[in-house]
Amino acid sequence: MSNLLNTLMQDARIWQGHRQTLTTQPAEPTGYQVLDNQLGGLGWPRGALSECLLEAPGIGELQLVLPLMQRLSRAGKTVFWLNPPHTPYAPALAREGVDLDQVVMIHTEDSGDLLWTLENCLRSPVTGLVLAWPGKLAARDIRRLQLAAEAGSNVCVLFRSCKLAEQSSPAALRLELDAGEQQDLRINVLKRRGSWPGQRCTLALGHRAGLSANESGRVVQGPWSASAP
Repeated sequence: MSNLLNTLMQDARIWQGHRQTLTTQPAEPTGYQVLDNQLGGLGWPRGALSECLLEAPGIGELQLVLPLMQRLSRAGKTVFWLNPPHTPYAPALAREGVDLDQVVMIHTEDSGDLLWTLENCLRSPVTGLVLAWPGKLAARDIRRLQLAAEAGSNVCVLFRSCKLAEQSSPAALRLELDAGEQQDLRINVLKRRGSWPGQRCTLALGHRAGLSANESGRVVQGPWSASAP
């Protein structure tokens, strides 16, 4: 019994009041050291859901996941896009080092199709990253997706409305995103497994990897059009 109790106490999913548990959950670096520092030196959790909550698309949220897209696609892992609000501009992603052969975009007809597709993408052994814009989700649906993410041990990022910030969620990581000045992205950590929330940081997206602000915006900030340069 004592061994079982000790094992449970080491699980970062168990809330222990004032005690903070150093999580050993596998994770993928975000590619932004200042953000990783606020996430306990880890990054995007693998085998769990992450939520990015924002007021509207096109504030730099895709640039936030760009380093992860680069790394996983180059490693031969598939990056799924489910119901993105705009069509990704493939040439710009390719210029940024994303292997387009590993990028799959899916549009579903209704919420039932979305959940079925998202769950199967999460469980697939070829998956490295799932980016999804699911709209409304019931709590039971999020728990269902969490189980699928655990089974697949990959990274899943759900982009949802900031209006949901006050609602509880089983997601392991919840980030509130807000557009700053000069293409900065302000991040507030609403929840992270194994420690207290409340950490904040600002990312200067236009300076990542030596990009100018104008070029950075054309790559993944959006919205995009078929005739983008």
